[in-house]
Amino acid sequence: MKTIFFPDQTLNDGIYAATIGFFDGVHLGHQFLMARLRKEAAERGMRSMAITFESHPRQVVQGGWTPELLTGLHEKLRLLKATGIDCVVVLRFNRQMAAFSARDFMQLMYERLGVRLLLTGYDNRFGHDRTEGFDDYQRYGEEMGLQVVCGDPLVVEGANASSSRIRHLLKEGCVEEARRCLGRPYTLDGQVVHGQQIGRRIGFPTANMEPEEPYKIIPKNGVYAVTAQVGDSPAMRGIMNIGMRPTFHGEERTLETNIFDEMGDLYGNPLRVQFIAHLRDEQQFASGEALAEQIKRDKAEAEKRLTAYEREALC
Repeated sequence: MKTIFFPDQTLNDGIYAATIGFFDGVHLGHQFLMARLRKEAAERGMRSMAITFESHPRQVVQGGWTPELLTGLHEKLRLLKATGIDCVVVLRFNRQMAAFSARDFMQLMYERLGVRLLLTGYDNRFGHDRTEGFDDYQRYGEEMGLQVVCGDPLVVEGANASSSRIRHLLKEGCVEEARRCLGRPYTLDGQVVHGQQIGRRIGFPTANMEPEEPYKIIPKNGVYAVTAQVGDSPAMRGIMNIGMRPTFHGEERTLETNIFDEMGDLYGNPLRVQFIAHLRDEQQFASGEALAEQIKRDKAEAEKRLTAYEREALC
């Protein structure tokens, strides 16, 4: 897959069928759209192109606005590559682009990126006047020789797969349903940092994570069955606790993973955690010993849920 950063780089290598969007999460709905894009391109002898944004446009339009992301840019590009499209154009969105109308954007795609077919998402709007919609895009396209077609939504468990739906699910701790909308487990990447050694003192040492991407959503506080990958090692089973450690009167939110296999000193290593199942909400216990007994039960339940997930993945 070719990746270019516009306007620093431009294309002059043929004609394209394209779609445009932020594509946060590259979830099953986005993957469905990319499959349609590849089909439309192949039928016309074109290449396929996804046009996305380096950062969220609202960060430019609304100064001080903080995004809540499912994927950072590098993760998003990796996932878009996996869809099999030919090219991704990353827009370095700025205030000049923020003033573009939908027609301006379409003219740019036509003249500078070689786009001759535009596949829009079923609910996609672009350009500074967000009241414009598909009928307007079709009219502009007819004027400039750019065909515009509309994609369909993908329904997962009775509702459209969407980035906003997945964000809501993660905030509620519903990582299983989020996984089914994403088509994969939700993932956090980070680095193992020093903690207060509380887990080690009660017999369950943990790897404390500092997330790599500052804008990625952290699921709701609680205990989760996860897979954990340290550096290039194979993924291993574990449980992650997200929260304030109320039993020990914690004052800061922490992300602590107990990996079931012995790993030794992990400080400074990259850590990737995939959320498989929500086990329970965070709660306060009368003592460290009572917490340790609950963690034993959490690990047993996590083993069951992880085994079920692995069997499901094989089907």
